[in-house]
Amino acid sequence: MKVTMHEAVSNLSDLGEKAWKGERVVITKAGKPYLDLVPHKVQLSPRKPGRFKREIEFHIEFEEVNAEITSSFDDDE
Repeated sequence: MKVTMHEAVSNLSDLGEKAWKGERVVITKAGKPYLDLVPHKVQLSPRKPGRFKREIEFHIEFEEVNAEITSSFDDDE
């Protein structure tokens, strides 16, 4: 849906509902697309490395190398 800036100001609440429900709302200025009205999305905080340090344990066999599996990667055919 495209609306002019004046229409957007007059109908912001209705346009906000439409955008929230998934409808694409483009606000135009001088006949050209100017703004997209989109619903707010919560920004996730940046990932913090080491956050679960000492909380996750790996089984002792986790790092053991399985020769049968690794040999399938060799190109020595």
